[in-house]
Amino acid sequence: MKLRNFFLTLGIGVSTLILISAGLLYWILSQSPLNLLSGGVTNTPTSALFVSKQAPAMVSLLVNPARLESFRQLTAFPSQRRKAQSEIKQLEYNLLAKTGLNYQKDIKPWLGEEISLAVTSLDFDGDKSNGAKPGYLLILTTKDAELAKEFLQLSYSQQSISGNFDLSFQEYKGVNLTYQTPLKSKAKLTFPASAVVGNYVLFANDSQVLRDAINNTQAVDLNLANADFYQETLNSISTPKIALSFLNLPALSAWIGNQPYSETPDIQQMLTVALSLQPQGIRAETALIGVSGQNNQKPVLLQPTEALNYVPSGSLLTIAGQDLNQFWDNIATGLALDSPLQQLLKQFISRIEQPLGINLTEDIFSWVKGEYALSLISDSQTNKLNWVFIAEKLPEVNYQEAIRKLDEIASKQGLNITELPLDDNNIIAWTKLTTQTKDKLVSLNTDVKGAHLDLDKYAIFSNSVELLSAAKLGKNSLLSSDKFKSAIIALPTENDGYFYLDWQQTQPIIEQKYPLIKVAEVAIEPLFKHLQSFTISSQGSENSIRRGTIFLNLS
Repeated sequence: MKLRNFFLTLGIGVSTLILISAGLLYWILSQSPLNLLSGGVTNTPTSALFVSKQAPAMVSLLVNPARLESFRQLTAFPSQRRKAQSEIKQLEYNLLAKTGLNYQKDIKPWLGEEISLAVTSLDFDGDKSNGAKPGYLLILTTKDAELAKEFLQLSYSQQSISGNFDLSFQEYKGVNLTYQTPLKSKAKLTFPASAVVGNYVLFANDSQVLRDAINNTQAVDLNLANADFYQETLNSISTPKIALSFLNLPALSAWIGNQPYSETPDIQQMLTVALSLQPQGIRAETALIGVSGQNNQKPVLLQPTEALNYVPSGSLLTIAGQDLNQFWDNIATGLALDSPLQQLLKQFISRIEQPLGINLTEDIFSWVKGEYALSLISDSQTNKLNWVFIAEKLPEVNYQEAIRKLDEIASKQGLNITELPLDDNNIIAWTKLTTQTKDKLVSLNTDVKGAHLDLDKYAIFSNSVELLSAAKLGKNSLLSSDKFKSAIIALPTENDGYFYLDWQQTQPIIEQKYPLIKVAEVAIEPLFKHLQSFTISSQGSENSIRRGTIFLNLS
Protein backbone atom coordinates (compact mmCIF):
# COMPACT_ATOMS: atom_id res chain seq x y z
CA MET A 1 0.00 0.00 0.00
CA LYS A 2 1.52 3.34 -0.99
CA LEU A 3 2.39 5.74 1.83
CA ARG A 4 0.14 8.51 0.51
CA ASN A 5 -2.79 6.10 0.16
CA PHE A 6 -2.15 4.70 3.63
CA PHE A 7 -2.20 8.10 5.28
CA LEU A 8 -5.17 9.16 3.20
CA THR A 9 -6.94 6.06 4.54
CA LEU A 10 -5.92 6.99 8.05
CA GLY A 11 -7.09 10.54 7.41
CA ILE A 12 -10.50 9.35 6.28
CA GLY A 13 -10.65 6.97 9.19
CA VAL A 14 -9.67 9.42 11.92
CA SER A 15 -11.78 12.28 10.61
CA THR A 16 -14.80 10.09 9.98
CA LEU A 17 -14.34 8.44 13.36
CA ILE A 18 -15.28 11.85 14.68
CA LEU A 19 -18.58 11.67 12.85
CA ILE A 20 -19.40 8.03 13.34
CA SER A 21 -18.63 8.06 17.06
CA ALA A 22 -21.19 10.80 17.38
CA GLY A 23 -23.55 9.09 14.97
CA LEU A 24 -23.59 5.92 17.06
CA LEU A 25 -24.58 7.89 20.16
CA TYR A 26 -26.62 10.86 19.07
CA TRP A 27 -30.12 9.45 19.49
CA ILE A 28 -29.67 8.21 23.07
CA LEU A 29 -28.05 11.36 24.46
CA SER A 30 -31.37 13.15 24.87
CA GLN A 31 -32.34 10.42 27.38
CA SER A 32 -28.98 10.09 29.09
CA PRO A 33 -27.96 11.82 32.36
CA LEU A 34 -24.31 11.62 31.33
CA ASN A 35 -22.18 14.68 30.83
CA LEU A 36 -22.12 14.39 27.02
CA LEU A 37 -25.65 15.76 27.04
CA SER A 38 -24.05 19.18 26.70
CA GLY A 39 -22.63 18.12 23.34
CA GLY A 40 -19.11 17.15 24.30
CA VAL A 41 -16.12 18.50 26.22
CA THR A 42 -14.52 21.92 26.50
CA ASN A 43 -10.98 20.72 25.74
CA THR A 44 -8.92 21.98 22.82
CA PRO A 45 -6.30 19.88 20.97
CA THR A 46 -3.05 19.86 22.94
CA SER A 47 -1.35 18.09 20.02
CA ALA A 48 -1.45 21.37 18.07
CA LEU A 49 1.95 22.04 19.67
CA PHE A 50 3.51 19.56 17.22
CA VAL A 51 1.84 21.05 14.14
CA SER A 52 3.12 24.00 12.12
CA LYS A 53 0.85 27.04 11.96
CA GLN A 54 1.19 26.80 8.15
CA ALA A 55 -0.09 23.20 8.04
CA PRO A 56 -2.83 22.54 5.46
CA ALA A 57 -5.07 20.60 7.87
CA MET A 58 -5.44 19.03 11.30
CA VAL A 59 -8.41 17.05 12.63
CA SER A 60 -8.70 15.98 16.28
CA LEU A 61 -10.99 13.64 18.19
CA LEU A 62 -11.18 14.92 21.78
CA VAL A 63 -12.98 11.95 23.37
CA ASN A 64 -11.53 8.47 23.72
CA PRO A 65 -13.42 6.06 21.38
CA ALA A 66 -13.67 3.53 24.24
CA ARG A 67 -15.42 6.15 26.33
CA LEU A 68 -17.96 6.73 23.60
CA GLU A 69 -18.36 2.99 23.21
CA SER A 70 -19.09 2.63 26.94
CA PHE A 71 -21.67 5.40 26.80
CA ARG A 72 -23.32 3.72 23.83
CA GLN A 73 -23.53 0.35 25.53
CA LEU A 74 -24.66 1.81 28.84
CA THR A 75 -27.52 3.84 27.44
CA ALA A 76 -28.69 1.71 24.51
CA PHE A 77 -31.88 -0.28 24.83
CA PRO A 78 -31.20 -3.99 25.44
CA SER A 79 -32.63 -4.93 22.05
CA GLN A 80 -30.18 -2.59 20.28
CA ARG A 81 -26.96 -3.28 22.19
CA ARG A 82 -25.84 -6.15 19.97
CA LYS A 83 -26.36 -4.04 16.84
CA ALA A 84 -24.52 -1.10 18.40
CA GLN A 85 -21.61 -3.31 19.38
CA SER A 86 -21.47 -4.78 15.87
CA GLU A 87 -21.32 -1.29 14.31
CA ILE A 88 -18.51 -0.27 16.67
CA LYS A 89 -16.50 -3.42 15.86
CA GLN A 90 -17.00 -2.79 12.17
CA LEU A 91 -15.72 0.77 12.57
CA GLU A 92 -12.63 -0.42 14.41
CA TYR A 93 -11.92 -2.96 11.66
CA ASN A 94 -12.42 -0.45 8.84
CA LEU A 95 -10.12 2.05 10.51
CA LEU A 96 -7.23 -0.34 11.08
CA ALA A 97 -7.79 -2.93 8.33
CA LYS A 98 -4.77 -1.77 6.28
CA THR A 99 -2.41 -1.45 9.26
CA GLY A 100 -2.40 -5.02 10.57
CA LEU A 101 -3.25 -3.72 14.05
CA ASN A 102 -6.02 -4.75 16.41
CA TYR A 103 -7.60 -1.80 18.20
CA GLN A 104 -8.78 -3.76 21.26
CA LYS A 105 -5.43 -5.51 21.72
CA ASP A 106 -2.81 -3.08 20.41
CA ILE A 107 -4.20 0.46 20.82
CA LYS A 108 -6.98 0.58 23.41
CA PRO A 109 -4.84 -0.34 26.48
CA TRP A 110 -2.70 2.80 26.24
CA LEU A 111 -4.73 5.28 24.19
CA GLY A 112 -5.57 8.57 25.88
CA GLU A 113 -8.31 11.12 25.24
CA GLU A 114 -7.05 12.66 22.01
CA ILE A 115 -6.33 11.52 18.44
CA SER A 116 -5.08 14.02 15.87
CA LEU A 117 -4.09 13.66 12.24
CA ALA A 118 -2.38 16.47 10.36
CA VAL A 119 -1.19 17.19 6.86
CA THR A 120 1.87 19.09 8.05
CA SER A 121 3.28 20.31 4.74
CA LEU A 122 2.76 19.94 1.01
CA ASP A 123 6.48 19.23 0.49
CA PHE A 124 8.32 18.44 3.71
CA ASP A 125 11.80 18.17 2.21
CA GLY A 126 11.53 21.30 0.03
CA ASP A 127 13.26 19.55 -2.86
CA LYS A 128 11.38 20.32 -6.08
CA SER A 129 13.53 17.91 -8.08
CA ASN A 130 11.90 14.86 -6.47
CA GLY A 131 8.33 16.16 -6.66
CA ALA A 132 5.98 17.20 -3.90
CA LYS A 133 6.15 15.06 -0.77
CA PRO A 134 3.35 15.91 1.65
CA GLY A 135 4.03 15.32 5.32
CA TYR A 136 1.56 13.29 7.40
CA LEU A 137 1.60 13.22 11.18
CA LEU A 138 -0.61 11.09 13.46
CA ILE A 139 -0.57 12.10 17.13
CA LEU A 140 -2.09 10.00 19.92
CA THR A 141 -2.13 10.90 23.59
CA THR A 142 -1.38 8.03 25.94
CA LYS A 143 -2.43 7.23 29.48
CA ASP A 144 0.53 4.86 29.80
CA ALA A 145 3.69 5.94 27.95
CA GLU A 146 5.62 2.77 28.93
CA LEU A 147 2.86 0.54 27.57
CA ALA A 148 2.88 2.56 24.34
CA LYS A 149 6.65 2.06 24.03
CA GLU A 150 6.21 -1.67 24.52
CA PHE A 151 3.63 -1.72 21.74
CA LEU A 152 6.02 0.09 19.36
CA GLN A 153 8.91 -2.23 20.19
CA LEU A 154 6.78 -5.31 19.63
CA SER A 155 5.36 -3.95 16.39
CA TYR A 156 8.79 -3.11 14.98
CA SER A 157 10.25 -6.43 16.14
CA GLN A 158 7.59 -8.31 14.23
CA GLN A 159 8.29 -6.21 11.13
CA SER A 160 12.04 -6.87 11.39
CA ILE A 161 11.58 -10.63 11.75
CA SER A 162 9.79 -10.63 8.41
CA GLY A 163 13.03 -9.53 6.76
CA ASN A 164 11.34 -6.84 4.74
CA PHE A 165 12.57 -3.84 6.75
CA ASP A 166 15.70 -2.44 8.28
CA LEU A 167 15.27 -0.49 11.54
CA SER A 168 17.10 2.78 12.13
CA PHE A 169 17.36 4.79 15.35
CA GLN A 170 18.21 8.40 15.89
CA GLU A 171 18.25 10.74 18.87
CA TYR A 172 17.04 14.23 18.07
CA LYS A 173 16.90 16.94 20.73
CA GLY A 174 16.50 14.37 23.48
CA VAL A 175 13.84 12.33 21.65
CA ASN A 176 14.44 8.83 20.30
CA LEU A 177 13.22 8.47 16.72
CA THR A 178 12.60 5.08 15.10
CA TYR A 179 12.02 4.60 11.40
CA GLN A 180 11.93 1.76 8.92
CA THR A 181 13.67 1.35 5.59
CA PRO A 182 12.14 -1.18 3.17
CA LEU A 183 14.53 -3.88 1.99
CA LYS A 184 12.21 -5.06 -0.75
CA SER A 185 10.48 -2.89 -3.32
CA LYS A 186 7.06 -4.40 -2.55
CA ALA A 187 7.37 -4.17 1.24
CA LYS A 188 4.48 -2.35 2.85
CA LEU A 189 5.35 0.27 5.44
CA THR A 190 2.70 0.60 8.13
CA PHE A 191 4.39 3.12 10.42
CA PRO A 192 7.57 4.32 8.69
CA ALA A 193 8.63 6.64 11.52
CA SER A 194 7.57 7.04 15.14
CA ALA A 195 8.51 8.57 18.46
CA VAL A 196 7.22 8.85 22.01
CA VAL A 197 7.39 12.40 23.34
CA GLY A 198 6.17 12.63 26.93
CA ASN A 199 2.53 11.52 26.87
CA TYR A 200 2.30 11.63 23.07
CA VAL A 201 2.90 8.89 20.51
CA LEU A 202 3.79 10.24 17.07
CA PHE A 203 3.66 8.43 13.73
CA ALA A 204 4.81 10.01 10.46
CA ASN A 205 5.59 9.12 6.88
CA ASP A 206 9.19 10.32 7.22
CA SER A 207 11.67 11.01 10.01
CA GLN A 208 11.98 14.59 8.77
CA VAL A 209 8.29 15.12 9.58
CA LEU A 210 8.99 13.94 13.14
CA ARG A 211 11.97 16.29 13.49
CA ASP A 212 9.86 19.19 12.28
CA ALA A 213 7.16 18.29 14.82
CA ILE A 214 9.71 18.33 17.65
CA ASN A 215 11.04 21.70 16.44
CA ASN A 216 7.51 23.10 16.53
CA THR A 217 7.12 22.27 20.22
CA GLN A 218 10.27 24.19 21.07
CA ALA A 219 9.49 27.34 19.07
CA VAL A 220 6.40 29.26 20.15
CA ASP A 221 6.23 31.27 16.93
CA LEU A 222 6.17 28.10 14.75
CA ASN A 223 3.40 25.92 16.14
CA LEU A 224 -0.32 26.13 15.56
CA ALA A 225 -1.30 26.08 19.23
CA ASN A 226 0.25 29.52 19.84
CA ALA A 227 -0.79 31.15 16.55
CA ASP A 228 -2.93 34.25 17.15
CA PHE A 229 -5.43 33.40 14.40
CA TYR A 230 -5.91 29.89 15.81
CA GLN A 231 -6.53 31.11 19.33
CA GLU A 232 -8.89 33.76 17.98
CA THR A 233 -11.08 31.21 16.25
CA LEU A 234 -10.99 28.83 19.24
CA ASN A 235 -12.21 31.63 21.49
CA SER A 236 -15.13 32.25 19.13
CA ILE A 237 -16.37 28.65 19.63
CA SER A 238 -17.46 28.24 23.25
CA THR A 239 -19.88 25.32 22.98
CA PRO A 240 -18.86 21.79 24.11
CA LYS A 241 -17.49 19.55 21.37
CA ILE A 242 -16.22 16.06 20.72
CA ALA A 243 -13.89 17.03 17.86
CA LEU A 244 -12.15 19.99 16.26
CA SER A 245 -10.74 20.50 12.77
CA PHE A 246 -8.41 23.16 11.44
CA LEU A 247 -8.25 23.75 7.66
CA ASN A 248 -5.90 26.09 5.84
CA LEU A 249 -8.17 26.48 2.83
CA PRO A 250 -5.72 27.61 0.10
CA ALA A 251 -3.16 24.98 1.13
CA LEU A 252 -5.79 22.28 1.54
CA SER A 253 -7.22 23.03 -1.91
CA ALA A 254 -3.73 22.77 -3.39
CA TRP A 255 -3.17 19.43 -1.60
CA ILE A 256 -6.46 17.93 -2.79
CA GLY A 257 -5.93 19.18 -6.35
CA ASN A 258 -2.23 18.29 -6.37
CA GLN A 259 -1.43 21.90 -7.27
CA PRO A 260 1.58 24.04 -6.30
CA TYR A 261 1.24 26.28 -3.26
CA SER A 262 3.65 28.84 -1.84
CA GLU A 263 3.68 28.72 1.96
CA THR A 264 3.57 32.15 3.57
CA PRO A 265 4.15 33.21 7.20
CA ASP A 266 0.50 34.23 7.61
CA ILE A 267 -2.50 32.13 6.68
CA GLN A 268 -4.94 33.99 4.45
CA GLN A 269 -8.04 31.84 4.93
CA MET A 270 -8.56 29.41 7.78
CA LEU A 271 -11.62 27.36 8.71
CA THR A 272 -12.10 25.85 12.16
CA VAL A 273 -14.89 23.29 12.68
CA ALA A 274 -16.16 22.09 16.07
CA LEU A 275 -18.41 19.00 16.22
CA SER A 276 -20.96 18.47 18.99
CA LEU A 277 -23.63 15.87 19.75
CA GLN A 278 -27.32 16.73 19.45
CA PRO A 279 -30.45 14.65 20.21
CA GLN A 280 -31.33 14.61 16.47
CA GLY A 281 -27.83 14.30 15.02
CA ILE A 282 -24.45 16.00 14.81
CA ARG A 283 -23.88 19.74 14.68
CA ALA A 284 -20.73 21.41 13.38
CA GLU A 285 -19.97 25.04 14.20
CA THR A 286 -17.57 26.76 11.83
CA ALA A 287 -15.42 29.86 12.13
CA LEU A 288 -13.79 31.27 8.99
CA ILE A 289 -11.15 33.98 9.04
CA GLY A 290 -9.46 35.78 6.16
CA VAL A 291 -12.62 36.70 4.22
CA SER A 292 -12.22 40.31 3.09
CA GLY A 293 -14.94 42.94 3.28
CA GLN A 294 -17.19 40.96 5.64
CA ASN A 295 -16.57 42.52 9.03
CA ASN A 296 -19.52 42.69 11.44
CA GLN A 297 -22.41 41.56 9.25
CA LYS A 298 -25.46 40.45 11.21
CA PRO A 299 -27.68 37.62 9.91
CA VAL A 300 -30.34 38.93 7.53
CA LEU A 301 -33.10 36.42 8.36
CA LEU A 302 -34.98 35.92 11.61
CA GLN A 303 -36.94 32.95 10.25
CA PRO A 304 -36.88 30.71 7.15
CA THR A 305 -37.59 32.60 3.95
CA GLU A 306 -41.18 32.38 2.68
CA ALA A 307 -39.83 31.57 -0.78
CA LEU A 308 -39.52 27.99 0.51
CA ASN A 309 -43.32 27.79 0.38
CA TYR A 310 -42.96 27.39 -3.40
CA VAL A 311 -40.33 24.63 -3.23
CA PRO A 312 -41.73 21.05 -3.48
CA SER A 313 -41.32 18.88 -0.37
CA GLY A 314 -39.52 16.28 -2.50
CA SER A 315 -36.59 18.60 -3.19
CA LEU A 316 -33.20 16.89 -3.51
CA LEU A 317 -31.20 20.04 -2.94
CA THR A 318 -32.25 23.56 -1.98
CA ILE A 319 -30.38 26.82 -1.51
CA ALA A 320 -32.40 29.64 0.06
CA GLY A 321 -31.69 33.05 1.53
CA GLN A 322 -31.95 36.76 0.93
CA ASP A 323 -30.12 39.14 -1.42
CA LEU A 324 -28.53 36.78 -3.91
CA ASN A 325 -26.59 39.71 -5.34
CA GLN A 326 -24.84 40.36 -2.00
CA PHE A 327 -24.37 36.65 -1.37
CA TRP A 328 -22.57 36.24 -4.67
CA ASP A 329 -20.51 39.36 -4.08
CA ASN A 330 -19.36 37.95 -0.73
CA ILE A 331 -18.20 34.76 -2.45
CA ALA A 332 -16.62 36.48 -5.45
CA THR A 333 -14.67 39.05 -3.41
CA GLY A 334 -14.11 37.03 -0.26
CA LEU A 335 -11.74 34.52 -1.84
CA ALA A 336 -8.29 35.47 -3.04
CA LEU A 337 -8.03 35.80 -6.81
CA ASP A 338 -5.25 33.21 -6.97
CA SER A 339 -7.02 30.81 -4.62
CA PRO A 340 -7.71 27.34 -6.08
CA LEU A 341 -11.22 27.65 -4.64
CA GLN A 342 -11.79 30.84 -6.62
CA GLN A 343 -10.55 29.17 -9.80
CA LEU A 344 -12.84 26.17 -9.32
CA LEU A 345 -15.77 28.52 -8.70
CA LYS A 346 -15.12 30.39 -11.93
CA GLN A 347 -14.98 27.13 -13.88
CA PHE A 348 -18.32 26.07 -12.42
CA ILE A 349 -20.00 29.36 -13.31
CA SER A 350 -18.54 29.26 -16.80
CA ARG A 351 -20.10 25.83 -17.43
CA ILE A 352 -23.52 27.29 -16.64
CA GLU A 353 -23.18 30.56 -18.53
CA GLN A 354 -21.78 29.34 -21.85
CA PRO A 355 -24.59 26.95 -22.88
CA LEU A 356 -27.28 29.46 -21.92
CA GLY A 357 -25.53 32.49 -23.38
CA ILE A 358 -26.04 34.55 -20.23
CA ASN A 359 -23.99 36.37 -17.63
CA LEU A 360 -25.28 35.14 -14.27
CA THR A 361 -23.90 38.08 -12.32
CA GLU A 362 -25.49 40.72 -14.56
CA ASP A 363 -28.60 38.95 -15.88
CA ILE A 364 -29.84 37.28 -12.71
CA PHE A 365 -27.84 37.94 -9.54
CA SER A 366 -27.90 41.72 -9.95
CA TRP A 367 -31.66 42.09 -9.49
CA VAL A 368 -32.37 39.32 -6.95
CA LYS A 369 -31.99 41.44 -3.81
CA GLY A 370 -34.91 40.01 -1.84
CA GLU A 371 -35.71 36.45 -0.83
CA TYR A 372 -34.69 33.61 -3.14
CA ALA A 373 -34.70 29.83 -3.33
CA LEU A 374 -33.12 27.44 -5.85
CA SER A 375 -34.09 23.78 -5.81
CA LEU A 376 -33.42 20.55 -7.73
CA ILE A 377 -36.21 17.97 -8.01
CA SER A 378 -36.06 14.51 -9.55
CA ASP A 379 -38.82 13.35 -11.91
CA SER A 380 -39.72 9.86 -10.68
CA GLN A 381 -40.94 8.78 -14.13
CA THR A 382 -38.09 10.02 -16.31
CA ASN A 383 -35.31 10.28 -13.66
CA LYS A 384 -34.65 13.72 -15.08
CA LEU A 385 -33.41 16.45 -12.76
CA ASN A 386 -35.65 19.50 -12.86
CA TRP A 387 -35.06 22.84 -11.20
CA VAL A 388 -37.13 25.69 -9.80
CA PHE A 389 -35.92 29.19 -8.87
CA ILE A 390 -37.98 31.63 -6.80
CA ALA A 391 -37.09 35.34 -6.53
CA GLU A 392 -38.89 37.97 -4.48
CA LYS A 393 -40.05 41.07 -6.37
CA LEU A 394 -39.00 44.27 -4.61
CA PRO A 395 -40.50 47.67 -5.48
CA GLU A 396 -37.09 49.26 -5.92
CA VAL A 397 -35.99 46.63 -8.45
CA ASN A 398 -37.11 46.72 -12.09
CA TYR A 399 -37.66 42.96 -12.24
CA GLN A 400 -39.95 43.22 -15.29
CA GLU A 401 -37.11 44.62 -17.37
CA ALA A 402 -34.82 41.88 -16.09
CA ILE A 403 -37.29 39.15 -17.04
CA ARG A 404 -37.91 40.73 -20.44
CA LYS A 405 -34.16 40.62 -21.08
CA LEU A 406 -34.09 36.91 -20.24
CA ASP A 407 -36.91 36.34 -22.75
CA GLU A 408 -34.84 38.17 -25.37
CA ILE A 409 -31.81 36.02 -24.63
CA ALA A 410 -33.94 32.88 -25.00
CA SER A 411 -35.28 34.17 -28.33
CA LYS A 412 -31.77 34.83 -29.62
CA GLN A 413 -30.90 31.23 -28.73
CA GLY A 414 -33.57 30.11 -31.21
CA LEU A 415 -36.26 29.31 -28.64
CA ASN A 416 -39.93 30.17 -29.06
CA ILE A 417 -41.63 32.41 -26.49
CA THR A 418 -45.05 30.90 -25.74
CA GLU A 419 -47.80 32.01 -23.35
CA LEU A 420 -49.68 29.25 -21.48
CA PRO A 421 -52.74 30.11 -19.36
CA LEU A 422 -52.78 29.03 -15.71
CA ASP A 423 -55.93 30.16 -13.91
CA ASP A 424 -55.64 33.94 -13.67
CA ASN A 425 -51.95 33.93 -14.60
CA ASN A 426 -49.90 33.18 -17.70
CA ILE A 427 -46.84 30.97 -17.87
CA ILE A 428 -44.20 32.22 -20.30
CA ALA A 429 -42.41 29.19 -21.72
CA TRP A 430 -39.16 28.98 -23.72
CA THR A 431 -39.73 26.08 -26.08
CA LYS A 432 -37.94 24.31 -28.90
CA LEU A 433 -39.95 22.52 -31.59
CA THR A 434 -38.62 19.25 -32.97
CA THR A 435 -40.01 16.66 -35.39
CA GLN A 436 -40.00 12.91 -35.08
CA THR A 437 -40.67 10.39 -37.87
CA LYS A 438 -42.25 7.02 -37.16
CA ASP A 439 -43.77 4.73 -39.79
CA LYS A 440 -43.40 7.57 -42.31
CA LEU A 441 -45.58 9.78 -40.10
CA VAL A 442 -44.14 13.05 -38.82
CA SER A 443 -45.03 14.27 -35.32
CA LEU A 444 -44.24 17.57 -33.69
CA ASN A 445 -42.67 17.62 -30.20
CA THR A 446 -42.35 20.60 -27.90
CA ASP A 447 -39.35 20.66 -25.59
CA VAL A 448 -39.63 23.16 -22.72
CA LYS A 449 -36.18 24.59 -21.98
CA GLY A 450 -37.44 27.03 -19.36
CA ALA A 451 -40.50 28.91 -18.16
CA HIS A 452 -41.45 31.61 -15.67
CA LEU A 453 -44.54 32.62 -13.75
CA ASP A 454 -45.27 36.06 -12.28
CA LEU A 455 -47.11 35.99 -8.94
CA ASP A 456 -47.98 38.83 -6.55
CA LYS A 457 -44.78 38.69 -4.51
CA TYR A 458 -42.51 36.31 -6.38
CA ALA A 459 -41.26 35.47 -9.86
CA ILE A 460 -40.82 31.73 -10.32
CA PHE A 461 -38.62 30.10 -12.96
CA SER A 462 -38.34 26.42 -13.88
CA ASN A 463 -37.61 24.01 -16.72
CA SER A 464 -40.90 22.25 -15.93
CA VAL A 465 -44.38 23.66 -16.48
CA GLU A 466 -45.69 21.08 -14.00
CA LEU A 467 -43.41 22.44 -11.27
CA LEU A 468 -44.62 25.99 -11.92
CA SER A 469 -48.19 24.83 -11.62
CA ALA A 470 -47.45 22.99 -8.36
CA ALA A 471 -45.56 25.99 -6.99
CA LYS A 472 -48.56 28.24 -7.61
CA LEU A 473 -50.81 25.94 -5.60
CA GLY A 474 -48.29 26.01 -2.73
CA LYS A 475 -49.27 22.57 -1.41
CA ASN A 476 -46.82 20.05 0.06
CA SER A 477 -44.07 22.66 0.23
CA LEU A 478 -40.62 22.03 1.64
CA LEU A 479 -41.13 24.64 4.36
CA SER A 480 -44.14 22.81 5.80
CA SER A 481 -42.63 19.31 5.58
CA ASP A 482 -41.56 17.45 8.72
CA LYS A 483 -38.27 16.32 7.20
CA PHE A 484 -37.16 19.90 6.52
CA LYS A 485 -38.18 20.98 10.02
CA SER A 486 -36.02 18.15 11.38
CA ALA A 487 -33.16 19.24 9.11
CA ILE A 488 -33.04 22.79 10.55
CA ILE A 489 -34.05 22.13 14.17
CA ALA A 490 -30.47 22.37 15.50
CA LEU A 491 -29.56 25.47 13.45
CA PRO A 492 -29.72 29.05 14.77
CA THR A 493 -32.98 30.79 13.88
CA GLU A 494 -31.07 33.95 12.93
CA ASN A 495 -29.09 33.16 9.81
CA ASP A 496 -28.46 34.07 6.18
CA GLY A 497 -30.34 31.12 4.70
CA TYR A 498 -29.89 27.41 4.12
CA PHE A 499 -28.12 24.87 1.93
CA TYR A 500 -30.19 21.70 2.29
CA LEU A 501 -29.45 18.24 0.86
CA ASP A 502 -31.77 15.24 1.16
CA TRP A 503 -29.18 12.47 1.41
CA GLN A 504 -31.66 9.60 1.14
CA GLN A 505 -32.73 10.78 -2.32
CA THR A 506 -29.41 12.11 -3.62
CA GLN A 507 -27.16 9.25 -2.48
CA PRO A 508 -27.56 7.17 -5.69
CA ILE A 509 -27.01 10.25 -7.88
CA ILE A 510 -23.92 11.39 -5.97
CA GLU A 511 -22.43 7.90 -5.89
CA GLN A 512 -22.79 7.62 -9.65
CA LYS A 513 -21.16 10.99 -10.32
CA TYR A 514 -18.51 10.76 -7.58
CA PRO A 515 -17.41 7.12 -7.09
CA LEU A 516 -14.98 8.19 -4.35
CA ILE A 517 -18.01 8.66 -2.07
CA LYS A 518 -18.46 4.88 -2.03
CA VAL A 519 -14.95 4.52 -0.56
CA ALA A 520 -15.86 6.85 2.30
CA GLU A 521 -19.13 4.98 2.83
CA VAL A 522 -17.28 1.73 3.41
CA ALA A 523 -15.17 3.35 6.14
CA ILE A 524 -18.14 5.00 7.89
CA GLU A 525 -21.01 2.76 6.83
CA PRO A 526 -23.01 3.21 10.08
CA LEU A 527 -23.10 6.98 9.61
CA PHE A 528 -24.31 6.83 6.01
CA LYS A 529 -26.82 4.19 7.04
CA HIS A 530 -28.43 6.64 9.50
CA LEU A 531 -27.90 9.89 7.58
CA GLN A 532 -31.14 11.50 6.41
CA SER A 533 -30.02 14.96 5.33
CA PHE A 534 -27.52 17.69 6.03
CA THR A 535 -28.07 21.42 6.14
CA ILE A 536 -25.68 24.38 6.18
CA SER A 537 -26.44 27.92 7.33
CA SER A 538 -24.41 31.09 7.83
CA GLN A 539 -24.71 33.45 10.80
CA GLY A 540 -22.93 36.52 9.46
CA SER A 541 -19.57 37.77 10.70
CA GLU A 542 -18.08 39.54 13.67
CA ASN A 543 -14.52 40.79 14.22
CA SER A 544 -13.54 39.47 10.77
CA ILE A 545 -14.67 35.92 11.66
CA ARG A 546 -17.48 34.48 9.59
CA ARG A 547 -19.64 31.97 11.46
CA GLY A 548 -21.67 29.06 10.14
CA THR A 549 -23.38 25.86 11.27
CA ILE A 550 -23.72 22.43 9.65
CA PHE A 551 -26.24 19.88 10.87
CA LEU A 552 -26.28 16.16 10.01
CA ASN A 553 -29.79 14.85 10.62
CA LEU A 554 -29.68 11.16 11.58
CA SER A 555 -32.46 8.62 11.93
